Amino acid sequence: MKILLTAVNAKYIHSNPAIYSLRAYADSQLQPAIEIAEYTINNRMEDILAGIYRHKPDVIAISCYIWNWKMIEELLPEIGKVLPGVSIWLGGPEVSYNAEEVLHKHKAVTGIMVGEGEETFRQLARFYCDTTQQTMLNEIAGIVYREKDVILRTEPRELTDLSSLPFLYYNMEPFENRIIYYESSRGCPYRCSYCLSSIDKRVRLRNMETVRKELQFFLDQRVRQVKFVDRTFNCNRTHAMEIWRFLMEHDNGITNFHFEIEADTLTEEQLSLLAKMRPGLAQMEIGVQTFHPETLKEIRRTTDMDKLCYVVNRLREGHNIHIHLDLIAGLPYEDYETFRESFNKVYVLRPEQLQLGFLKVLKGSYMFEKAAEYKLQYLDNPPYEVLSTAWLSYEDVLRLKEIEEMVEIYYNSNQFVRTLRLLEQVCFDAFSLYEGLADFYREKGLFVQTPSRTYRYQVLYDFCMTTELSKWKELVQETLAYDLYLRENVKNRPAFIPAATVQAEADFKRFSRRFYEQEEREREILPDYAEYDSRQLAKMTHMEFLRYPVWEEAALSDRKSLSAPVAVLFDYRHRDPLTDDARTVVLEVVEETGRGEKA
Repeated sequence: MKILLTAVNAKYIHSNPAIYSLRAYADSQLQPAIEIAEYTINNRMEDILAGIYRHKPDVIAISCYIWNWKMIEELLPEIGKVLPGVSIWLGGPEVSYNAEEVLHKHKAVTGIMVGEGEETFRQLARFYCDTTQQTMLNEIAGIVYREKDVILRTEPRELTDLSSLPFLYYNMEPFENRIIYYESSRGCPYRCSYCLSSIDKRVRLRNMETVRKELQFFLDQRVRQVKFVDRTFNCNRTHAMEIWRFLMEHDNGITNFHFEIEADTLTEEQLSLLAKMRPGLAQMEIGVQTFHPETLKEIRRTTDMDKLCYVVNRLREGHNIHIHLDLIAGLPYEDYETFRESFNKVYVLRPEQLQLGFLKVLKGSYMFEKAAEYKLQYLDNPPYEVLSTAWLSYEDVLRLKEIEEMVEIYYNSNQFVRTLRLLEQVCFDAFSLYEGLADFYREKGLFVQTPSRTYRYQVLYDFCMTTELSKWKELVQETLAYDLYLRENVKNRPAFIPAATVQAEADFKRFSRRFYEQEEREREILPDYAEYDSRQLAKMTHMEFLRYPVWEEAALSDRKSLSAPVAVLFDYRHRDPLTDDARTVVLEVVEETGRGEKA
């Protein structure tokens, strides 16, 4: 007997902790009969089918979510053709709410595991593998299954003791180069109407001694990132503080930990602790969703928005916590203009990531039940995303989709920070800036062409020249060049940076050559490049002459040039852990020696 646990992930870097948890929780004598197969939605259905076939399983259990359900629906009728007689079980949030409906539609499916699956799967594995067991399917809680032409549902499964679940990651080989997901709690105390987590309001915590041991394992393995999947990590203050304090005290200088938190409940003690963390140790995802009071009330969020803003600003003060803020378009009572207001209020908070998402009407959620009342039109198939509401037309949704793409390209990349600051000064508000960019992209056909990463700088320059910034052409050129070289060691000068005069080019080359030759001898500014000669130093770093002090916030508003140009050195071996910007050193040009001095 062979059981195949199957996952179809959104991307290769993702893993599916659910199937690993099911196998780890199964009886040790059954585990040799349980295999795991992971694919992605980018694989062809035929290739996934072939992969499953080569395992030759007797039972297949597939993990179902909104991102993979369409692919799985295509796969289900084909499995029985190549593996006649195989039993197919499904589980996961996409099939738990309407299990009977799924079984009626998909005749190849044997049954569905509803809710938390660890104990349910263990009993199913015994049912199939242990011939001495007398257990019947109707005695296994938490399943909906087919018996001939009848669909039966057993009693609900009790919630799992989280501390009883085994650790998934002692063998790290399957997770190499992938994000590690970790769960220290289940359940959520909040009742947000668009979220399935509100169904389970009982929050269960994993034993803290166990958590510390497992987090130490990640630290010892020096993994790049651990993403906590706790729905609201800080709903238990003591639990959150203990974990944050442990991570700070045992920091290995490499591993990053991601948390989804409720910002307005953070205490001063927690804020003080977070302020002491290494830059890059932690990142916080905060669901703002909306600032519109009527919408907040309708979706049953009780967030103190003033406190949320205070907390985000406090987290930003130390420039050590990566902040990710979320908005949702398509919520009840929010139209295009009130969404504009929400966007502008979030934008002022300057998160590293601003996610403009769209409402997904999930089966079983309160929003699903209220769809008719809200005149909610949404996709019939996953991801069930909003098309229109009583307050937001389909035209508005399409407009917001374009703005979302501009935010993703130009804001969330953190590659255009200073140039966007310039644009903010000449646009009515931040939302209008991205509206204008979206219009420009549409007019130029760029949504279809999809410009390359480096060409996006040229596109942004061209857009700037359609605004009042055309009066400060040289400032825009230097600001955009500074943004470019902070991230990219580009040796071919982009078209938006004009060629220097013959004399200026000669002066630049002479200064640059003397600087790197002297740096090869003295190693004062680039001590970590000791094994490289002057020519190698010049290739590994970049030097740019600028007339505007664009690295200073004030320079972007007063727009005054320097009395004499300076050289800026970009050091790509040392980058900001939050923004990935290169370290910069501003050098005063001293012609007598050719040596740069820090300005």
